[in-house]
Amino acid sequence: MAVRTLFATRLYQAMIGQDDLLGELAHSIRTLAMDDEAGRRWSRDKGYRGYTSYASLNDLPRRDPAFDDLRKLLVRHAAGFAADLAFDLGRKPKLDSLWVNLLQPGGHHAGHIHPHSILSGTLYVEAPKGSGVIRFEDPRLPQMMAAPVRGDDAPEDLCPFVTVDPEPGLLLMWESWLRHEVLPGKGKADRLSISFNFA
Repeated sequence: MAVRTLFATRLYQAMIGQDDLLGELAHSIRTLAMDDEAGRRWSRDKGYRGYTSYASLNDLPRRDPAFDDLRKLLVRHAAGFAADLAFDLGRKPKLDSLWVNLLQPGGHHAGHIHPHSILSGTLYVEAPKGSGVIRFEDPRLPQMMAAPVRGDDAPEDLCPFVTVDPEPGLLLMWESWLRHEVLPGKGKADRLSISFNFA
């Protein structure tokens, strides 16, 4: 008898061990959160607990050398992940958008995907103890009409949801169709992250 694994969903993980870069990015995120009035207004109007530049700034690598350094780093990681996924692109993936997030204690982000992109991801810049986890959802979930609940000891690749604890320097990437959300945390300090899409 043989059991094969079909239709794998891959999650790319790497640690960015560049404390200087993480420190510069943390400073930049906090500065943007104070200075970007349009982003603060959008965050307030959408009920985002904290600040995001998602809808206000689309040129961070041109504004700040730290974000340009990050851009170069992300392109290298995305190229490696695209190769692992056997993408037939004929070129490196192109960084399409990059935005910062300052999520205050108790904040969350509802389940969503990233349309019109091929790879998406997050770099955690600061993640105090108790920061909200990111949770990924099995994309087949809507089709599992009568599937029984999995046991608590089920292997990770059979679980309908998989969570990852944020930590400073952790880089995650996934295919953009993969639904994910940020669950409310119990930490007492802001969680700083940078999210991005590749086209």
